[in-house]
Amino acid sequence: MSKRRKNQRAEATPKREKVRDVFVPRPFEGLADEPEWIALRELVPAASAPLRLTPELVEEYGDRPVVLATVLPMAAPAVAQPDGRVLIGLQRHQQSGDVSRDLADALLCALRTEPGKQVSVPPLPGPGPRLQDILVDGPLEITMHDGFEFWLEPGAADDPTVQASLERANAAIYPTVKLDAARAAYWCQVPEKAHVRWVLPDDEDAALDALSRLGAAGELTLGEGTKFAGMFRAHGRLTPVWDLPEDTPAAEWEGPVAEFAKRYAEALGEREPLDAAGRRARQGLLGRQLTLR
Repeated sequence: MSKRRKNQRAEATPKREKVRDVFVPRPFEGLADEPEWIALRELVPAASAPLRLTPELVEEYGDRPVVLATVLPMAAPAVAQPDGRVLIGLQRHQQSGDVSRDLADALLCALRTEPGKQVSVPPLPGPGPRLQDILVDGPLEITMHDGFEFWLEPGAADDPTVQASLERANAAIYPTVKLDAARAAYWCQVPEKAHVRWVLPDDEDAALDALSRLGAAGELTLGEGTKFAGMFRAHGRLTPVWDLPEDTPAAEWEGPVAEFAKRYAEALGEREPLDAAGRRARQGLLGRQLTLR
């Protein structure tokens, strides 16, 4: 092929626009329930919460029910159900560096999709509206589920294939209870142990200093038989984790978690720099960071 024909062919073939990915360390910043968004994405296996669209979107797409789900079938980003409901999955396979933008794009794609049809969502959405732009913000009204039946239309579970798939999904759920003692605190039971995990609402440095003060004072545990296992970072917030006796029911940890939350709030309010013991405790905590999941 001549050079001239190569140039003509290149000119006739439009170049694909490259989507630039941008990492956002706190994708849920600005939302009223930021710690709960993080908990539902990172800690909770099966839960849902209704979402409210802005008036502009309601005018454009109608007042369709929108439900936030921890995870959807096959970790799909969104489902447009035949009855008009839209389900958005927090835990999904493909994602960009901005989780809020991903979720907003999935929601908008679902709203544009005919009910009952498969929702097509690009892996990298590019610039555009985020959750903070398309939702009426407020506290999440979270419903915990023992299984994923909330995915289904009425009567769908009567199908043997659907039932078998549902049973497999439900088998992967570990018992999880939302605690009332602190927002975004959850008890869970895994083989041979139980945990409390609490997504703290505060700035990472301030939270770490408060935990360091408690560590230096020997007040990091939730009582006898418990152990402060460490902490992990998730979406710009710290999540401390406690190991608990596996045979103690979740309800019995409401009191200890409430007492710890009070101690933590008092430590958070201290403004003096950390003393030597606090600095040592801080270094110890940094060395005990856990791997998420």
